[in-house]
Amino acid sequence: MDLCVTIKGVSFLLQAGLGILANALVLLAYAHILLTEAQLQPVDAILCHLAFADLLLLLTRGVPQTMTVFGMKNLLDDAGCKVVIYTYRIARALSVCITCMLSVFQAVTVAPAAGPLLSRLKARLPRLLVPTFAALWFINMAVCIAAPFFSVAPRNGTVPPFTLNLGFCHVDFRDNLSYVINGVAVSVRDFAFVGVMLGSSGYILVLLHRHSRKVRGIRRSQGASMETRAAKTVVLLVVLYTVFFGIDNVIWIYMLTVAQVPPVVADMRVFFSSCYASLSPFLIISSNKKVKARMVCATSEQERQAEDNKPSDVKS
Repeated sequence: MDLCVTIKGVSFLLQAGLGILANALVLLAYAHILLTEAQLQPVDAILCHLAFADLLLLLTRGVPQTMTVFGMKNLLDDAGCKVVIYTYRIARALSVCITCMLSVFQAVTVAPAAGPLLSRLKARLPRLLVPTFAALWFINMAVCIAAPFFSVAPRNGTVPPFTLNLGFCHVDFRDNLSYVINGVAVSVRDFAFVGVMLGSSGYILVLLHRHSRKVRGIRRSQGASMETRAAKTVVLLVVLYTVFFGIDNVIWIYMLTVAQVPPVVADMRVFFSSCYASLSPFLIISSNKKVKARMVCATSEQERQAEDNKPSDVKS
């Protein structure tokens, strides 16, 4: 195994391993909160759903990609490829949709009540979460339904033209027209959601700036409110997604212009498209006091149990 392959394999391994661990910890922390507090706050419910979508994304893309880089062959047959690619497409779509939903929800939450319509919307927001989650799942499952029809296991080491070579699976679009239509459709959907989340985040930043000017010096000793901290976390998540979305789509647009995509380009896109899923849980952990508190408590409990289990010194 040469140096380049080793570096690539270690990069994918760290990305998938750390991302899966961090998302799993976020989900466990929210499960503990749900058990102790009986319900999650709306923002926490959205973040929990985002962590689940990102975990699913890493399991269906990062894990098989890492195994392929380290030389494992014939991981999946045609049926396995169809299931994995379909699940990955849904998870990727949910990641951008839920991040967009989070930014819109936070923008409505922090917006000053300018009339009865906005006031009623704010009151109804918590009840709209479950129907919105269900709608996003249903819509993305329907939109991504074409993915399984193009997904096949690699055959004889050859890659036909207009095929996305994922290493463990091929997505064969047969001709240039279906290849470009699929790429444009995915890009238009993603750009639409990113545009909405950027607009919502821009509005949040304007409100936070106005608020900081009004209360400057009044509550300096009390620190930021919970609502302000949540809004800042949402803006950071949107910025993080936008950065990796931009890199991902620059590579994707290039891939649409060539019939045979070089493997190194496909690997770069896989890596950058998974960066948000692996880094966003660390941002959630560092900025969410509830999640951080659960992890600190769990660590303290483990240390206490380890101390209790140590054999005591017995004098002879």
